[in-house]
Amino acid sequence: MHRDTRRAALTISEFGRRTGLSHKALRLYDLSGLLPPAEVDPANGYRLYAPEQLDRAKLISLLRRLDMPLATVAEVLDGVAEGARDGLERRVLRWWNSQEDQHRVRRELVEYLRSEWLSTDPQRPEYWVATRSVPETKVAAIRREVDQAALVDTMCAAAAEIRGHLTASGTETEQLGFGREEWWIYHGTVSPDSEAPVEVCIPFTGPAEPTANITIRVEPAQIQAYATVTKRECLYPRILHAYDAVTRFVRDTELSPFGPPREVYFTCLDSVGDDDPFAYVAQPIERIRP
Repeated sequence: MHRDTRRAALTISEFGRRTGLSHKALRLYDLSGLLPPAEVDPANGYRLYAPEQLDRAKLISLLRRLDMPLATVAEVLDGVAEGARDGLERRVLRWWNSQEDQHRVRRELVEYLRSEWLSTDPQRPEYWVATRSVPETKVAAIRREVDQAALVDTMCAAAAEIRGHLTASGTETEQLGFGREEWWIYHGTVSPDSEAPVEVCIPFTGPAEPTANITIRVEPAQIQAYATVTKRECLYPRILHAYDAVTRFVRDTELSPFGPPREVYFTCLDSVGDDDPFAYVAQPIERIRP
């Protein structure tokens, strides 16, 4: 800091008073590189800040009041430094939208806990569970290890890769009366905290060769217990109610699970409204033998 600007320099106490940031916060932002002081006095170690740093400090303070992580704050500040205000807005809104989605999930998990686990008289959504016969079916499949956050994007990308390959191979994906079905088979429990293998399968007829990512196999004939869910109900954790309804049906009718559960999507996302039937939550079953 030059001699003519030292007079305008702000001590850490004055800078904190004008920005609403504590000494502890300012030291943290110094260590993280978000807001280093303009100068540190070599004689006594005092931190001195320039008036030009006030706006940056106030922005950091506001973003931290949103509980924004330091790494995300750094991304936002990079946008400010670049002078791209539209980019800055996109960064903040993208992060905030993700926070609102996480809050929705937490709120609905509490509602799910109340209805399925905590209440003595559960007011859970009611699902009609039925059975259907699925013949032996040839499918093209991709398996991925995913957690809850990556599930939808990863599986949709895998399904698009399969459909592109089948189209290029000249195959027909509408088969055996199922229409445009797409199966997501869960070979483990997917949660926000752990990954599990999930397999996207698309039934087809005609020739198609496997690729480095896509396997071709035959899914055996089976009976499935299933519940129909709307597009709105497909969101996690709402869809857990449908899984529980199928589980209760299998248990109460003296059936036994026979293979992993799956979600069977039978229409395109953009072709139905939020309250229209969109998918089955299905469990392959067999009768319990005495």
